[in-house]
Amino acid sequence: MKILIYGLNYAPELTGIGKYSTEMSEYLAARGHEVRAVCAPPYYPAWRVSPGYASWRYVKEHRAGVTLWRAPLWVPSAPTGLTRLLHLASFALSSLPLLVRQLAWRPDVVFCVAPSLANAPAGWLTARMTGARAWLHIQDFEVDAAFGLGLLKGGAMRGAVRWLERAVLRRFDVVSTISEKMMGHALRKGVSPVRLAHFPNWVDTNDIAPLDTVSVYRGQLGIPADHCVVLYAGNMGAKQGLEVLAAAALALQGRGNMTFVFCGDGSWRAALEHACSGLPNCRFLPLQPSDRLNALLNLADIHVLPQRADAADLVMPSKLTGMFASARAVVAMAARGTELHDVVSARGVVVPPGDVRALTRAISALADDPQRRQHLGAAAREYALAVLSREAVLARFEADLNARTGLPKPHRCAERPEQYEAQTGETDRR
Repeated sequence: MKILIYGLNYAPELTGIGKYSTEMSEYLAARGHEVRAVCAPPYYPAWRVSPGYASWRYVKEHRAGVTLWRAPLWVPSAPTGLTRLLHLASFALSSLPLLVRQLAWRPDVVFCVAPSLANAPAGWLTARMTGARAWLHIQDFEVDAAFGLGLLKGGAMRGAVRWLERAVLRRFDVVSTISEKMMGHALRKGVSPVRLAHFPNWVDTNDIAPLDTVSVYRGQLGIPADHCVVLYAGNMGAKQGLEVLAAAALALQGRGNMTFVFCGDGSWRAALEHACSGLPNCRFLPLQPSDRLNALLNLADIHVLPQRADAADLVMPSKLTGMFASARAVVAMAARGTELHDVVSARGVVVPPGDVRALTRAISALADDPQRRQHLGAAAREYALAVLSREAVLARFEADLNARTGLPKPHRCAERPEQYEAQTGETDRR
């Protein structure tokens, strides 16, 4: 099968969407599919183009059996609502010539990854022009998250953007997303149930696994053997609500046997470092290489996963998979009824978003109870093996991909949902 992946992020980005797009592409290539990808130069989560890459030129390269074309991209040094829109628009426009190059190749599937939804229309059009199946994969609902987090404002703009979002979603042959609650959100936006697919994120449970020895990071950071380590590792952006972690570290600085470690990069890192300046119980690390991720995650006695309430069920934190696989206790911030709450509460501790006092109490209680930490970590690891392993998730995805691609292809001129339904026999009714 010929599969064209179209999205902003790809390796060597170490976290977030790029990691999953890369692993999916390489898995499909290893399974014998012909895979190409149109993407941007690596820039996330630091919001600067990585050394060895340029933001202004087109580049073709090969990685692990996948042919890549990278399009120019403008990356703002201080991302705001407006600059983010310009950033996304720059890739949507610069990638168009690369999509034109793929028309003669005639892919069987055009797989668009959102964010960014801005490039989805061009991906859909490429599919229609080549007779390919148009598949949109939603890692988070960026439109709702942007308005919910205050990155975009204005009633008129909200109405127009949501109308455009619904129009785009309804035209794709398949729309997948990473959680059950996000699937429900897609249904409310008008996606037909027969076109909806569940494609969760995953973790390599062989690469991420509990260590028999003490993590090398403990010695490198000078953390005493009797200290309980509270770890946050991942993107440091607006959706994470990292200010609560600084407040918790401040509240717990009187405990002489606890160290907070913050690892990652992003637009909020400087603010977090400033909030923690002068606190003797805090350590900071830059984003670490992928071959050191297991040692990093095993540094934790307690993983912390903050999240703002206004991002609930619009995103599903991908870092949770690695936390679970490391067999360490997890404290997450989530409201009742959200999928994050449901997933973590059975094998971790959940406190309300923004409640620093509840977060502090939960961390203190776990720090004082190593047996409970061990019990929760074992339950988390069991869940990761049963549900989140890379082999299981990607095998299910490939089977779904083969099944849906085997359906009659949409006509190249079928631009409206009702035309597609007439051709395939599918409707919005179960």
